[in-house]
Amino acid sequence: MKKKVKVVAAIIENNKDEILCALRSPEMPIPNMWEFPGGKVEEGEDLQTAIEREIQEELSCVIKAQEVFNDNIHEYDSFIIHLIALKANLIDGEPTASEHSELVWLKRDNLKTLNWAPADIPAVEQLMEEKV
Repeated sequence: MKKKVKVVAAIIENNKDEILCALRSPEMPIPNMWEFPGGKVEEGEDLQTAIEREIQEELSCVIKAQEVFNDNIHEYDSFIIHLIALKANLIDGEPTASEHSELVWLKRDNLKTLNWAPADIPAVEQLMEEKV
């Protein structure tokens, strides 16, 4: 039976209507694919606390999590991911890549130019359909 992983991802938008995208490093599972940054939900953690903690740890900046934007389950070859994407506001600091290979800010219309991890695609599509 495949391992199930509950993961939160942050959809962080800047004041230029650009969204933060993160490139998974070659050492990470699902390497060299783009994702919304985030990580695993720890035991007893709510979604907002989990994503705020993960972004602080991974990107060395502070966010304030908002509502759930997209919730989907994707089955990879070796595990199943329950990915919950939350909208978030950047409160303090500038996102800095420590675990990821690269970070970029992109307009919604340009999101499809990246090679996204399959679990992130439903949120990408929803963002592209969203009217700002």
